[in-house]
Amino acid sequence: MESTVQIKGMSCGHCVKAVDQALRKLDGIKDVKVTIGEAVITTDGPMNETAVREAIKDEGFEVV
Repeated sequence: MESTVQIKGMSCGHCVKAVDQALRKLDGIKDVKVTIGEAVITTDGPMNETAVREAIKDEGFEVV
């Protein structure tokens, strides 16, 4: 399954890398493509939205 998440507060390549690495650590994530302001997440099944939001929040950004 593919889901797109809008992310507030990202402004540079470092932001992209931090979110990419955080999301790739989550269970069930097959692939991630992060750009400034957005993450496209591919999962095996339904995405754990709470875990995704927390991972992004832990990096200092907000899901909108």
